[in-house]
Amino acid sequence: MKILITGGAGYIGSVLTPTLLAHGYDVTILDNFMFHQNSLADCCQYDGFQVIRGDCRDENIIKELLKDADVIIPLAALVGAPLCKNDKIGTQTINSDAVQMLCKLASKEQKILMPVTNSGYGIGEAGKYCTEDSPLRPISFYGVTKVEAEKAVLERENSITFRLATVFGMSPRMRVDLLVNDFVYRALHDRAVVIFEGHFKRNYIHIRDVVRVFLHGIANFEQMKGKPYNVGLDDANLSKLELCAEIKKHLPNFVYLEAPIGEDPDKRDYIVSNARILNTGFEPEWSLSRGIQELIKGYTILRNSVYSNV
Repeated sequence: MKILITGGAGYIGSVLTPTLLAHGYDVTILDNFMFHQNSLADCCQYDGFQVIRGDCRDENIIKELLKDADVIIPLAALVGAPLCKNDKIGTQTINSDAVQMLCKLASKEQKILMPVTNSGYGIGEAGKYCTEDSPLRPISFYGVTKVEAEKAVLERENSITFRLATVFGMSPRMRVDLLVNDFVYRALHDRAVVIFEGHFKRNYIHIRDVVRVFLHGIANFEQMKGKPYNVGLDDANLSKLELCAEIKKHLPNFVYLEAPIGEDPDKRDYIVSNARILNTGFEPEWSLSRGIQELIKGYTILRNSVYSNV
């Protein structure tokens, strides 16, 4: 089976690509390497690995690459509110327009598995779990573009979307700006963090479980196609203060304080049900605690803000 991944050298792609190759898939990745990353260097050993340096918005490149693809995984995106705010045209054209173009160019037989975000739920109702049938009310420009892209992907039917919780964990193309990754970095190196609106809740998922859900989706595509799936840890619908308490179990000297004044510009606040994906037989393997332990080891190696999107 031949798989095409756009943005295959990013945070998720740098873990997904070598895993797919190790499972015997042929993988072609398209990436512009905007962060000058070498995160896929070890993949060059595989005969089935092909890499194209280019732009996912280039119709001629996409047409050529689609000729040999059985499965398409569009990972290319500008991610994170600060980056999206700084480049609104890039965010719209990469996150939404390029995906809509890909959907138009792909044949009906080609399968698309796309990650989106459960931040599309925006601000949920207190105590009420967001399911895949809950209304989508994104509150960031990034969220809006991902909701648009998901709509286009699901309308073509031969597709699956994964509404990912906030991802955490180590990757060869590391991102320190994601919430769990950020807080663990601060806990280890700064030993303190000031929290604004610490009661805001979110769901979380380890990057290797994200990779596993793609493998699960490919293997069970016929039963799963045509639907979105929330992907997160059922025991990790946690507030920022609860997350800090979990980190403190591993780093006892960590001090966290909630600011009495001020507010967080990120207003996402929701809890999520992952029942639909669990009912397909998928089970996450990485707990929050295990991921925190991994990050502590990783940050003993990494001490540099270049491993971020901002």
